[in-house]
Amino acid sequence: MKIIIGLGNPGMKYAGSRHNMGFAVVDVLAERHGIRVNISRHKGLCGAGMIGGEKVLLVKPQTYMNNSGECVRPVADYYKIDPEDILVIYDDISLDVGQIRVRGKGSAGGHNGMKSIIAHLGCQTFSRVRVGVGDKPAQMDLADYVLGHFAAGDLPAVRDSFERAADAAETWVKSGVDEAMNRFNAFERAPK
Repeated sequence: MKIIIGLGNPGMKYAGSRHNMGFAVVDVLAERHGIRVNISRHKGLCGAGMIGGEKVLLVKPQTYMNNSGECVRPVADYYKIDPEDILVIYDDISLDVGQIRVRGKGSAGGHNGMKSIIAHLGCQTFSRVRVGVGDKPAQMDLADYVLGHFAAGDLPAVRDSFERAADAAETWVKSGVDEAMNRFNAFERAPK
């Protein structure tokens, strides 16, 4: 079994915000594979199904971003899942809008949701797909930026990044993190 976790903040107030990229990608995966992510469990919304012949659990933590580990750890413990069978999808300000990056492990890179997950799991050896939201303007507060919404001109690249991040997650499930990195990290710039 594999667990795919999309990070975000619950509630309509945050729907469509830069910080909810993980939720959006999980929604794409759920739609593609007919998985209903509507079971409230372990401080998250969960849905089980199949991707490429592999059983998967899609998870959207409902703890708010900074406490994402409070959902991820109980899910991993309940299903007895090793960190190597966990994929976390989240927003990243160090990547341009439309870019994605796949990694097999690593630090939190300043992302509070990832800090929480690393602290609760006690390791960094889980895979991740980072979805670019672009760097914040110099005069803007980081929290205001990531909780804000995209400019209309960015929406085609944003939608494309959701699809490619979902493709990367599917590749991770079917063929592993190395194959996902080889296929999806080749994009230096998002397609125009």
